[in-house]
Amino acid sequence: MRIVLQRVREASVTIAGSVVGAVNQGFLLLVGFAPGDTRAEAEWLAEKVVGLRLFSDADGKMNLDLAAVGGELLVVSQFTLYGDASRGRRPSFIAAARPEEAIPLYEHFLATLRAMGCRVAAGEFGADMQVALVNDGPVTLLLERSPE
Repeated sequence: MRIVLQRVREASVTIAGSVVGAVNQGFLLLVGFAPGDTRAEAEWLAEKVVGLRLFSDADGKMNLDLAAVGGELLVVSQFTLYGDASRGRRPSFIAAARPEEAIPLYEHFLATLRAMGCRVAAGEFGADMQVALVNDGPVTLLLERSPE
């Protein structure tokens, strides 16, 4: 499982001209799944995201987590995180989990974040989405957890 995390001042996802999810200060999470990923990886990464101290304290140090700043999460599925462009001109996506495996993991990841008390907005798995954001910092991290 891979996540591209971006600290944002605001972010939104639009499908067919309608905004389906929007957040203010918080994180935009682009989330991809690989074959064999499990609920355990999704839970581990949810805890990692919620606990990351990426917001500035009074001294300007990245020392505050999402809860400390009342942050929100926008979670967008993105199978292209497992794209391989090492050969040719068209990426291969065979390293990405098939929808029948990825959708339940995506839904479990969202449910885990919500159960942790986070305000979570989300895109729609497999939809053609337009994502808008104001990256704050910019702060961007790549988080990854492989099946154990």
